[in-house]
Order: sequence, then C-alpha cells, then structure tokens
Amino acid sequence: MAERGKGFEEEFPTMRREAYRTAFGVLFDAQLAEDATVEAMTQTWLHWGTIAEATYRTAWVRRVALHASLRIVRRRTRRDEPCLSPPTEFEQIAAARLTLTRALLSLPRRQREVVGLRYLADLSDTDVADALGISVNSVKTHLRRGLAGLRNRIEAEEVNELGAAALA
Repeated sequence: MAERGKGFEEEFPTMRREAYRTAFGVLFDAQLAEDATVEAMTQTWLHWGTIAEATYRTAWVRRVALHASLRIVRRRTRRDEPCLSPPTEFEQIAAARLTLTRALLSLPRRQREVVGLRYLADLSDTDVADALGISVNSVKTHLRRGLAGLRNRIEAEEVNELGAAALA
C-alpha cells in the first residue's frame, strides 16, 4: 500500500480534469460538475493509499465522478410551475436532458456505468472495460441492453406525457 498522499499532488491535475469531464458530460452544468468533481477528488484522496499504484487509477476517478454526478441528479428536484408560454429552446433541451438522466438512473447499475462511461465520459469500449474490470464483450452486451432500456424508458415517458396532455 502506498504512503498516504505520496504522488497525489502530481496526479491531481490529470485526475481532476478527467473527473470534471465525466461530471460535466452527465450534468451539463459547470457548477454542478465542479461539485461532483470535488466529491470525486475527496474520495480519491481518502482512497489514495489503495489506488495510488493501481493502473486503473484514472478509470476509478471517472467512475467515482459518474456516481457523484448521478447522486446530484437524484437530489435535484423538478419544479412543477405552471407554464403560460411555450417552452423556449433552452427549456426544451433542459427537459430532454432531464428525461435522459431519469432514464439513465432507471437502468441497472452496470448498464448505467457502461452507458455513462462510454457516451458521457466519451471512453472507448476498451477503456470502459478497463475502468470496470470487465471484458470488452461484456461492455458491448451491457451497452446494447442499456441503450435498449433507455429507448424503452424514454418512449414510455413520451406516451405518459401524451396521455396526460390528452386528459388536461
């Protein structure tokens, strides 16, 4: 086990950049991504004795940043204010991101990790496999199932919204 803190300062800029990149890919908000990055780097510091010499160190930081970002999304509350005017383009994009994030949170953990690391952190299948300690074929399987689950969840949400609009 490495001495606590030894080498952390040297690796910090690289790990922080990767954590922020992953968090921003999930949250699309600089301040929230910074909050998730701080949480990820705090966890990295706390576990540095274990991961300092590990080859998967950067992947571990990305994974922690992904989980921190998803926790932030869960804590956010959606305001149900009456809308008197048509939604702006920004509001439509925000609603689409919220729908996608909710769908992502509904996936099983491994599928959520694979989809998040592959598309939100923009890692290759090989890098995702290394980060999670699974085979590339397993990544492809979880990715296929995860994307199918996202499609189903989003389609179901659209049907629910149409039904609610018809009743209003």
